[in-house]
Amino acid sequence: MRKRSRNHESIMKIAVIGLGRAGLPLAGLIADNGFKVIGVDVDERRCGDINSGKNPIPEERGLDKLLEDHGGKNLFATMNYEDAEECNVYIVIVPLFTDKNKNPDFRILEDAFRSIGKILKKCDLVVLETSVPPMTTELSVREWLEEESGLKLGEFYLAYSPERIMTGYSVSRLKEFPKIVGGVDKESGLNALEVYRNFVPNLHLVSSARVAEFIKLIEGCYRDVNIALANELFKIANELEIEFYEAREYANHEYCHIHLPSTGVGGHCIPVYPWFLIKEMEKRGKIGCVRLMRAARELNDEMVDYWAERIVMDCVKIDKRLNEVKICIKGITFREGVKELYNSRNLALARLLMKKGLNVYVYDELLSKDEIETRGLKWIEAKDADIVFDAFELKFGGWNERGG
Repeated sequence: MRKRSRNHESIMKIAVIGLGRAGLPLAGLIADNGFKVIGVDVDERRCGDINSGKNPIPEERGLDKLLEDHGGKNLFATMNYEDAEECNVYIVIVPLFTDKNKNPDFRILEDAFRSIGKILKKCDLVVLETSVPPMTTELSVREWLEEESGLKLGEFYLAYSPERIMTGYSVSRLKEFPKIVGGVDKESGLNALEVYRNFVPNLHLVSSARVAEFIKLIEGCYRDVNIALANELFKIANELEIEFYEAREYANHEYCHIHLPSTGVGGHCIPVYPWFLIKEMEKRGKIGCVRLMRAARELNDEMVDYWAERIVMDCVKIDKRLNEVKICIKGITFREGVKELYNSRNLALARLLMKKGLNVYVYDELLSKDEIETRGLKWIEAKDADIVFDAFELKFGGWNERGG
């Protein structure tokens, strides 16, 4: 690292704080490039699995091999920050949730950085990868670290590098997809660049941490707005009795790409990031700056109401009492192939239909019957339902009617 004669990888120790779907693949990749990695996580069972070479995220392609090779060796997982006190670099990827009013809840993030601050040394580098509102790194994170460590920026280095993975393909994305780093000051950015280029091949330095934070958020906003447009066009096409997918096929070309319609947007990322910018602009009294993003968020969230109405209309066509029609919501994970329900719009759809008093069941190939029923849902094989709403086959109409 700069300003210190310990830049050789053989003496650099790197801590990864947060061994979830973003942090663990990164930790494994860093270890695979010859570094000693200390991973810190609050989940004791997960730490044990990692140290025994077992992959706690089996659907993550390529992670099995990384943990088999390095778990408990080059990569050691622990619940204690003190075990990472000899590290020179701290990379933080812990969750940032929003509260019921869509405001960011910084408690987990603050706890992580204050814990790092207690063991921070001169010339150490700290990098945040969690997606955050702009200026979080330069203001809040810097304050937490300085208060706990007694050091000032310049005695340590601070940067931001947004994770840009795709769950299920994180390892390959880290190896292939462009990654960005930006420092709170110039020296911090250069230090982060020097460290990351040891294990990230496609790396770019931007002018500041604030720019790097903004890049990640606007990627999510772009997706959210374009999905909202697709959903709106789909509803219009339905009203006009136009085959949407035929129109979309020929509308898409080099200068136009209409996304696929959906039940909305789920997961940890896209439904959350626009709110960081919306809330910041509202706080500044600049509501006019975020009209489109707010409208897109609301439209995407309201898609469950749209699909619920269409499903009810189909139930009426079946020769059974309305509350006896067996409805199967097929696929409740927020994305195909990912065993995660966070912000699942199809789960929201199932619960909305249940609230309406309908006979709703769920099937998901990633979830067992017990895993579904412990969430207060009823399980069914899709073939045994009267109506099947297939989460991942909306292009065929969103559902299939089955006899009755």
